[in-house]
Amino acid sequence: MLTLKSGSRFISNMSRFALSRQIYLSCRKQVDSDEWRTHLTNNNTGETTPLTVGVEKTINSVTLLGRVGSNPVKRGSLEHPVVTFSLATNSNYSYPNGDVNQKTEWHRICVFKPYLRDSILKYTNKGQRVFVQGRIIYGEVKEPEGNLRHTCSIVADDVIYFRNNS
Repeated sequence: MLTLKSGSRFISNMSRFALSRQIYLSCRKQVDSDEWRTHLTNNNTGETTPLTVGVEKTINSVTLLGRVGSNPVKRGSLEHPVVTFSLATNSNYSYPNGDVNQKTEWHRICVFKPYLRDSILKYTNKGQRVFVQGRIIYGEVKEPEGNLRHTCSIVADDVIYFRNNS
């Protein structure tokens, strides 16, 4: 029987793995370093084998296809520039009586990558159809009145342009 030295959890089906092989597991605990080690003990022989346990992998991925709502604007400082623009996506709903409704969602797109920033400023215009891949971030902004406003933005990793049908 194989058990973890740092706890009494039993790892099932471990006997089929060679004791010299490192086993990578995900853990749901946030740690300061990239990974931390514990040891796997074989109760029959008393031998210990290092067991590598890493931080749980997660996915923060956003894919949008829509139309640019405003011309891109360069903001931030010289050390930390950012280009922002809005993007509209639509959802269509049909009701049993035949009515069709369209809801528009607006997204704030932020571009930090230098080569992509320059490309967005040069080639992106209001009304253009673009495909954006990136990740979502949340933040807070304190307004002059003292109110705290929550924000949501998409940090673009890639933008693909679609040709206009003109």
